[in-house]
Amino acid sequence: MANTPQSKKRARQALRRTDINKARRSRIRTYLRKVEEAIASGNADAAREALKNAQPELMRGVTKGVVHKNTAARKISRLASRVKALSAA
Repeated sequence: MANTPQSKKRARQALRRTDINKARRSRIRTYLRKVEEAIASGNADAAREALKNAQPELMRGVTKGVVHKNTAARKISRLASRVKALSAA
């Protein structure tokens, strides 16, 4: 348990940041799920649009420290290749 005033403040800050990060991570997952659903439906235009909306959200997660840079790049790359394959088919 936190004893010093500084450690008590840090505990409060950690709780606040946890809630913010949890909400941000959930928002990112929602955008990714929309891309996945558009790909599954076979609608190339919807998938392209969903990916275009998901990319900035994912990269914002990187700048906020919620997602690692390489993880975001990997996710975007894999989704983009799947959307491209959907367009070609």
